Amino acid sequence: MVFYGVVMTTDTTTTPTEVPAPAGGTADGGADLPSTSSTDGPGAGAAGDRRRWFALAIVMTAAFMDLVDVTIVNIAIPSIQRDAGASFSQIQWITAGYALAFAAGLITGGRLGDIHGRKRLFLLGIGGFTLASALCGFAANPEMLVASRILQGGMAAMMVPQVLSIVHATFPAHERGKVFGLFGAIVGLGAVSGPLLGALLTEWNLFGLEWRPIFLINLPVGVAALLLGGPFISESRAPRALKLDLVGVVLVTLGLLMLLYPLTRGRELGWPLWGYALMAGALVVFAVLVAYERRKAARDGSPLVELSLFRVKSFAAGIAVQTVFGVALGVFFLVWTLYMQIGLGWSPLRAGLTGVPFSIAVSVAAGMSVQKLVPRFGRKVLQAGALIMAAGVLLYLWEAHRYGLGIASWQMALPLVVMGAGMGLIVAPLTDAVLSEVPREHAGSASGLINTVQQMGNALGLGLVSVVFFGVIGDRLTPAQVGPAFVHAFQHALGYVAGVMAVIFVLMSALPRRPAQHVEGASEESAPERSAQGEPEREPVG
Repeated sequence: MVFYGVVMTTDTTTTPTEVPAPAGGTADGGADLPSTSSTDGPGAGAAGDRRRWFALAIVMTAAFMDLVDVTIVNIAIPSIQRDAGASFSQIQWITAGYALAFAAGLITGGRLGDIHGRKRLFLLGIGGFTLASALCGFAANPEMLVASRILQGGMAAMMVPQVLSIVHATFPAHERGKVFGLFGAIVGLGAVSGPLLGALLTEWNLFGLEWRPIFLINLPVGVAALLLGGPFISESRAPRALKLDLVGVVLVTLGLLMLLYPLTRGRELGWPLWGYALMAGALVVFAVLVAYERRKAARDGSPLVELSLFRVKSFAAGIAVQTVFGVALGVFFLVWTLYMQIGLGWSPLRAGLTGVPFSIAVSVAAGMSVQKLVPRFGRKVLQAGALIMAAGVLLYLWEAHRYGLGIASWQMALPLVVMGAGMGLIVAPLTDAVLSEVPREHAGSASGLINTVQQMGNALGLGLVSVVFFGVIGDRLTPAQVGPAFVHAFQHALGYVAGVMAVIFVLMSALPRRPAQHVEGASEESAPERSAQGEPEREPVG
């Protein structure tokens, strides 16, 4: 599962660090960020006020489309394998190819938006994503489907960082609480809508197309977002002329592929020695990347990875939290699906419906956290979310042990609601805390970084599944042994997930006590001066 962080900073005034630009033109300083681009005429303020909410609806729809597409394929895999004649290796690449291309391209996609304009890259990304979805839906053979999924992941990497940056550049700080709540609801819906929608489309077999509608459903959504995005989304980009760091692109892509490919294919291939060598080599590549980016920043100020971001305590701590949280989600959502469909023998539709209480709980809790709880209690809300989610995991573990193969969907509702509430308290305000002190000119780079570490965390979690789940399942099971073995493995994996949530609770102590947006009023007058000097606003101590 992929979840979104929403970029935000602390200032409500226009600063020299973020420049709206007319669509198709050059950056034009002095315009008011939250309203419209410099192409607006007199009296456009009211229209701009309405237009930014249309823009939000467009980018949220695109975000939801991407979130669903990450998970919708898993449910349809048996249908794809049967109808398209795909081999097991090709099935692996249909799912893994998307994730690899997505993770490898996120940082580059964010920086391209900073350079060429977030709106322009968003429209290009969603156009390419829609085209790739059509190619997936009309794929003539498994090889074409794999290639189309890789293209789809690459286009998503171009689109996703712009979603976050457009929200950042469109809404003033005092309105972002409402926006974060809406994004939290989208995250909650995307968490289980993919499997549920995939199950429905596959079982309905619309027009005899079998699995193909899971991709073709993106076409009307993508076309509508592409047509409406032009008039309603305002352009923004970095304030100075940046250059794309091609060496950095190569190093980031190479390092991520060397790390994620063995994790994705390791279990299938029996964890070969070359896989461990590639992962070790990835660390060397990342070390070379850091050294090169330091020299690049000193030479021309246009590095791909903005290393200065890691000097911001909230960002550095938040990156650690996001990575570990991604591990927990990567483990849970995969073993949960295997537990229900293979261990308990449930249909894809029943498994999808079972997750609905979780989705609702995430959505409700996310909206409450950013609008009601975080402004009052700050960091404690996130830490409470980690503890509540851990409690839900332990409750689920107890129920799985007590009821075994006879557990019913309604009996899972309580632990899923508790887990969903905990997750909702975390996902919406987490990136608020992580990026609240990030300078606006690095919004795209920071968005790419935070989504990249989420993907890395998910990949690490998927790699750990082979240890914490498949590692306790025998190689040769009779049909009667499969159910009990998977139930036991699920309980074993849940213990690790609860432990990871405890680690997250500890790491959260390094986040700001209160997100900067909730204390900005005391220092509003001095914000422009600090921004002009390149200094981010800081929260009061205590």
